[in-house]
Amino acid sequence: MVHISSDNRNAAPMVDAATEDAVDDAILRQFVGYHMRRAANILQADLARTLKEIDLRMITMSVLVVIVDNPGLRQSQLADALAIERPNLVSILDELEERDLVSRTRVPTDRRAYALTPTQAGEKLAAKALELTAEHEDRILSQINLEERAQLVALMQRIVDGA
Repeated sequence: MVHISSDNRNAAPMVDAATEDAVDDAILRQFVGYHMRRAANILQADLARTLKEIDLRMITMSVLVVIVDNPGLRQSQLADALAIERPNLVSILDELEERDLVSRTRVPTDRRAYALTPTQAGEKLAAKALELTAEHEDRILSQINLEERAQLVALMQRIVDGA
């Protein structure tokens, strides 16, 4: 059951700067998921702008970085690690391969499987992506100190582990 306290009803409504119309979201602000989603939207939008300068999207950056960190892993392992549907992963890998950032080679012991390895260009771009991502997080999370960031990550991991 949702509880609307008098505190929630009297909370300052959210104001849309473009229209100056007040929108009351107090009922939603009692939910952790609401705050997580709003924070995620801010993080994702800024990271998308940041990575655009090196022609990567968040998903292609994630795939590339994991391949660089785990050369030789199989496509199925990568899909599982990043929770990406296998058909979607194929198109991401096609893009990275076309850009000469990764290569796929058949696994000798299993002709249905492909091993993924980064190219030199892929390693270089992954390093740049990680550097930009760290700068992005420092910028966006400047109000949260390192200890609080670690605590936030640990709490979110507990949510994932409990699911």
